[in-house]
Amino acid sequence: MTLANVLFVLVLVSAFATLGTLFAGLISMSRNQDGSIDGSRRSNRLMWWRVRLQLLTIVLILLWYLASRS
Repeated sequence: MTLANVLFVLVLVSAFATLGTLFAGLISMSRNQDGSIDGSRRSNRLMWWRVRLQLLTIVLILLWYLASRS
């Protein structure tokens, strides 16, 4: 298995993790109808994780592109 293949699998895993975190955050926000602080903190934490996972996914895509060119 080449480095490009490993990076491609990691891109897929991180992309699906980002998508899962996005949906978990959206569901958490929609369930927090009363505006409680705990619900808002949970939603905010999930959205921060989404941003971090998106950054990881973008970095992995760039690495995969560079590895597949050579």
